[in-house]
Amino acid sequence: MADGKPAIFSIPVHRAFADALVAGIVDRHADGALGLAKGVVLLPSNRARSAVQAAFVRAGGAGLLMPRFAVIGDADLDESVALALDAIDDDPLPPAIDPLRRHLLLAELIERHTPAGEAPIEGAAAFLLAEGLARVIDQLRYEEVRVAALVDLDLGAFAEHWQASLGRLRLLVDHWPAVLARTGAIDRAERRNRLLDRVAAGWRAAPPERFVVAAGITTAAPAIARLLRAVADMERGMVVLPGVDCGMAAAEWDALGPTRPDPEAARRPLETHPQYHLKLLLDRMGVSRDEVREWSADSPFDGPAARAPFLSLLFAPADYTAQWQAAGDLSAATAGISGAVFADDGQEAQGIALLLREAIETPGRTAALVTPDRGLAERVAAALARWGVSVDDSAGQPLARTPPGALLLLLARLAADFDPVALVALLGHPLVRKGEGRTAWLDQVRRLDLTLREPGLTPGWDGVSARIAARAADPKARGHGRATELQPWWAALSAALGEALAAFSAPAPPATLLSALQKGVEWLTGDAVWAGPAGRMLAELFDQWALARGDGPALIDPADFPEMLEQLLAKASVRPPYGGHPRLFIWGLLEARLQRADLMILGGLDEGRWPAATQPDPWLAPGIRRLLGLPAPERQQGMAAHDFASALGGREIVVTRAQRSGGDPAVASRFWLRLAALAGDLPEPAPGGLALTRLAAELDAPAQPVTPVGRPAPKPPAADRPRKISVTGVDKLARDPFAFYADRMLGLSPLDPLSAAPDPRWRGTRVHKLFEDWVRGGATRPGFEAELAALRGDPALDAIARAFWLPRIEPALRWAAGQLWDSEGRTPLAVEAQGEIVVDGVTLYGKADRLDRDAEGRLAIVDYKSGGAPSAKAASDKLDNQLGLLGLIASEGGMVGIDAAPVAALEYWSLRPDRRAGGAGKISNTYGSRSTLKSAEQAIDHAADALSELAAHYLLGDAPFMPGEGAGYGDYDQLMRRDEWFGRGEES
Repeated sequence: MADGKPAIFSIPVHRAFADALVAGIVDRHADGALGLAKGVVLLPSNRARSAVQAAFVRAGGAGLLMPRFAVIGDADLDESVALALDAIDDDPLPPAIDPLRRHLLLAELIERHTPAGEAPIEGAAAFLLAEGLARVIDQLRYEEVRVAALVDLDLGAFAEHWQASLGRLRLLVDHWPAVLARTGAIDRAERRNRLLDRVAAGWRAAPPERFVVAAGITTAAPAIARLLRAVADMERGMVVLPGVDCGMAAAEWDALGPTRPDPEAARRPLETHPQYHLKLLLDRMGVSRDEVREWSADSPFDGPAARAPFLSLLFAPADYTAQWQAAGDLSAATAGISGAVFADDGQEAQGIALLLREAIETPGRTAALVTPDRGLAERVAAALARWGVSVDDSAGQPLARTPPGALLLLLARLAADFDPVALVALLGHPLVRKGEGRTAWLDQVRRLDLTLREPGLTPGWDGVSARIAARAADPKARGHGRATELQPWWAALSAALGEALAAFSAPAPPATLLSALQKGVEWLTGDAVWAGPAGRMLAELFDQWALARGDGPALIDPADFPEMLEQLLAKASVRPPYGGHPRLFIWGLLEARLQRADLMILGGLDEGRWPAATQPDPWLAPGIRRLLGLPAPERQQGMAAHDFASALGGREIVVTRAQRSGGDPAVASRFWLRLAALAGDLPEPAPGGLALTRLAAELDAPAQPVTPVGRPAPKPPAADRPRKISVTGVDKLARDPFAFYADRMLGLSPLDPLSAAPDPRWRGTRVHKLFEDWVRGGATRPGFEAELAALRGDPALDAIARAFWLPRIEPALRWAAGQLWDSEGRTPLAVEAQGEIVVDGVTLYGKADRLDRDAEGRLAIVDYKSGGAPSAKAASDKLDNQLGLLGLIASEGGMVGIDAAPVAALEYWSLRPDRRAGGAGKISNTYGSRSTLKSAEQAIDHAADALSELAAHYLLGDAPFMPGEGAGYGDYDQLMRRDEWFGRGEES
């Protein structure tokens, strides 16, 4: 205190806070070698402490003894505050309850106590809601609002669901105090308030002789405001605030609104303004803005002095933005500010990485990216890695996205709901069998991957075991050798994980499920999962849960547990050890407070990223929050605005945004729009003399123009071409010769998807099997019902197929069976009938789904289609020759066990349900009155001509296998580089 006034200072926004603070402290208190060591500096967070420590190192060099630091911010309050007290406290405060244990206890309360007339909330739902309830407790404690006030509110004007929500909040009044008392702990926010009040009371009673500086603290909680006022009133105490706008007109300052809750007030406070929380803090300290003095120290990182009034003008309340028109020349204020708008967030990351890479070319120059978008931060770090530059992201990474956290979530999801994709991802995780033996392990994982890539897999561990056993037992089965090698490895793996994860078979306490996951990950990785910063944090989480054993919801559905676990892991942030480039930084908004670099890049200035979208409170409506005197959710946007203004005060600034983010159009941030409206078009950075956006877009483009390739035309020698072709191969050759070439001559085939869900191929195969088994069994009515029952009970059908596909296909199946029963004089001769003949030196082979004989001894060929059937026009154009060629084989006696006979019918039985026909299918022919082919005989001759022509060109001749222009997109588009030539014409 000086001259009877509280010692409250502000460092203008254009000055680098940490360095200016240190310069002022050194000037005032560096009395000899030990002068600074006698003082205490109170700071808002551990990150702020690191920034101020670094500033002291820059200011004093080697041999400087720093003052003691105590953190009193919301998130990082700890016992370091006790350093401010000289005497050991004889009456220690109760400990703060562990956050995880509180979370579990609140979830248990939500589950147990349901208001009359409301549905119960249980298990994972209760756990997820408990996080919001914990925030309500903290906010009530921070703002020193009585919990009992929750039951005193008049909610007649609010919707019923908010009244019901408040009814559930009664548990905080009726039950939570007793539950908390049984733990012997108190809420963390209450403990903070008691501790700060104890420090403030002690200093008022006996002010310390050493100097005390409270710096950078902007939290307006009443307990912090009382402590700061006590510091400001001490003889050697000072409060130093960041960026109080002392130049703002009094009318504008008053327009920020009332700082005391008044639900009846006609005007709401402007909590989104960057100065509102500072005004609130000063009011709670009992200090007017006129009593705040400017801190008389500067630093090498300061921006131009004209920047501070510019930022005040930039964030003027809406009613006062008319003064922008009279702002005059702003060139001095905007000097050093540039901006870049990129096409997408990928190019934004590339451009920022280029600026950071250029910055380190200048010796001693520092550069920092400031962004709340962790995805952008990760992309920038990855882009820098291409030049071998490592950069530390001081905001860290959510534990859920680290290797140990991702492994645990993979195992939890697999245990809750078996999925082949999750299984292969889990077994191939980098931490699994890390070290010696991993190569052999991955060989088995690849064998498993290929084995699971065929449709029809029965879901679950037993389904995988059954498939492997079936392949290993059948020497003729596809992948027999692979399954034989896989079988003992899979048996050991499934036994170990099955035993470890047995608890996931039924609802269980959360601690039991977590213990099962611990056994599973340790069997897979040993101790590797607990190594490193992320592993140690994961181990701490397990320890905390072990200490809270018995707390929380009684039973959790295993299907809900992965979501619970992900919520916990996402809240924990892993900060890697320092080791990146010493002059490059990536800071989140919290890390950027009080810090500054030579070049400040403010990235991700899109609405929803900076500022972040307001998250709704599931417990308290905005109106209820106002009644209680709690801060509106929008206050966080005001804090984000203050962070933006503070960062924009630097000497050299680049602001960036993307027109598209995550593939979707992005809207410019409100901060960007204000800056563009006031400052006009900002110059674009031009490293190396080229526009940054152009460099980012062209960074990965080839240096020389690229000439697209032409349509491929492989032309192997005639002697090397196949002399044997299937009836379906003829159609592929007709439609897309290149696909035939890739299949038959290169020996390629697409991999089946890695999924247990029935796909169209499996459904078609299963329908064919139903008719095959039924006809072989005599095609009786009871036999058909038995086959339908077997289809309904097929374990390979998932819930979606049972709910949607099965009810739609069943009427079509019954229709097909009825067609056979009702046909007069037509008898099935064979199913899956195979045959082959030689035509012009080429062996033609094929298989008919069903072969019938009519009353006149003629043959009919039937092909089932689970989807639509090919058109008669396709047959006329020689693109659909399958039935005609099967007819050719049958008519010439090529079918095994069936004598030659005329073919009277070529039929596609489409099982695509027709709603207009009650779900029935449809029989179509490759010929008819509207086609150029009038009979089965003509269709057979036409298909034989097509075979002769194709064989002469492609099998016996030397015609190139060029992709078909009208073939559509297929399996080999990448191989043929389709996008380079398609639609460009033959000349390309």
